[in-house]
Amino acid sequence: MEIQALVRPAEGAPKKPVAKGKGAFLQVLVGPEDGAPNFILRRFTLEPGGRIPAHRHPTIEHEQFVLRGRMTIGLDGEEREVVAGDAVFIPAGVAHWYENRSDAAVEFLCVIPKTKEYETEWLA
Repeated sequence: MEIQALVRPAEGAPKKPVAKGKGAFLQVLVGPEDGAPNFILRRFTLEPGGRIPAHRHPTIEHEQFVLRGRMTIGLDGEEREVVAGDAVFIPAGVAHWYENRSDAAVEFLCVIPKTKEYETEWLA
């Protein structure tokens, strides 16, 4: 099968609740069903008061970019505040969580490698 280039509005991607999250939603913008052979591009939205509890992925890294808003993330036990324009790298195996303590929604992109070994270990 030949891989085809793709351009489409992100708003058309289905928005699904994040497992174990509160006020947290995920959209796959480009993924395996689009023919992407190596990576998955996702957009997360955290509503005010939204959160994704502590978890880790033993075999994959994350690269993230905050599109809008401000949130607190936990990285291996350390809290950090990130804002629109910040980039975040989370190595494989690092425990992390997200919390929107503001009164505005937060959106961030998250790129992960496409792999059969993808696993989420929930810690909370």
